[in-house]
Amino acid sequence: MLLRVVVVGAAAAIVAPIVSANAQTASQIVRFQVNAVNQLAVTGNPSPLVVNAAAAGSAPAAATSAGTSYAITTNQANQKITASIDQAMPAGVSLEINLGAPAGASSAGDVSLNMADADVVTGISNTAATSLPITYRLVAAPSAQVAGPASRTVTFTIVAGS
Repeated sequence: MLLRVVVVGAAAAIVAPIVSANAQTASQIVRFQVNAVNQLAVTGNPSPLVVNAAAAGSAPAAATSAGTSYAITTNQANQKITASIDQAMPAGVSLEINLGAPAGASSAGDVSLNMADADVVTGISNTAATSLPITYRLVAAPSAQVAGPASRTVTFTIVAGS
């Protein structure tokens, strides 16, 4: 009985190299690339900004709207977010914006918006972040004329930093 086990074991050892000698392989070339990804999205709608109070002898109190946010994804280094409005504000009235910055980036704080792009967040690198706060402020000087409801479109852009 012992002899049979040895013979079977020896036969298996002889067959194994023959099977692997007949094995076949195949290969493919897989091409790939990763393109620049720079995406920005805003969420929510700012509440209407109404300047309607002032202390005697002081400029009117600014109106503030928080509660909106943005998300950003970029796989590039040293990006920034700029913001602008579609038309000029009335004389004596300023629309300001403040964006929270993702980790490692810097917010410019309260920035007065106009038709030219203004840096609002700088130093953004390789990040994916959501629920970053946006705060708007409407500031009116005593010289501002009384005006009915109006609106401005704010445009955000992610571009290479300088």
